Amino acid sequence: MQGKDAIRSAMKFCDMVYRGYMSDLDDAELLRRPSEGCNHIAWQTGHLISSEVSLLDSIAPGKAYQLPDGFAEAHAKDKADNDDPSAFLGRDEYLALWDEVRAATLKAIDEMSDEDLDAESPEHFRGFCPTVGDVIILISTHPMMHAGQIVPLRRQLGKPVLF
Repeated sequence: MQGKDAIRSAMKFCDMVYRGYMSDLDDAELLRRPSEGCNHIAWQTGHLISSEVSLLDSIAPGKAYQLPDGFAEAHAKDKADNDDPSAFLGRDEYLALWDEVRAATLKAIDEMSDEDLDAESPEHFRGFCPTVGDVIILISTHPMMHAGQIVPLRRQLGKPVLF
């Protein structure tokens, strides 16, 4: 297995877990907060999508999927406390957009050489992601940082244990 194969494998696994946790949540459940101080799943999913686009654009300008107007702003940190259902998408819309964003990311990864992956990341990332490859790994694993926040909600709702 080569480096890009491992990245794609990690990305596929993280997608499987996150999407699995969302698979039986309805649109109203996406707006429930798992606990006080936690973000609801709709905001988190939009944040993951927006972050992936922003991160990829920072290391491969012009390669990221172009989000609909206002999407990134609706899922910015200062909007995390918004509970208005009209400000968010439904599960199927989020997952369809996720697929589009992921396809652009995978295409960009396929076009990168080992030298590209070894290149220095943008300066503001270097403290925790020193190379372009490290930023790609962050993109790949970021959903797992949020997947654990879905589990308490699933328990509250009586959903089955999946993994």
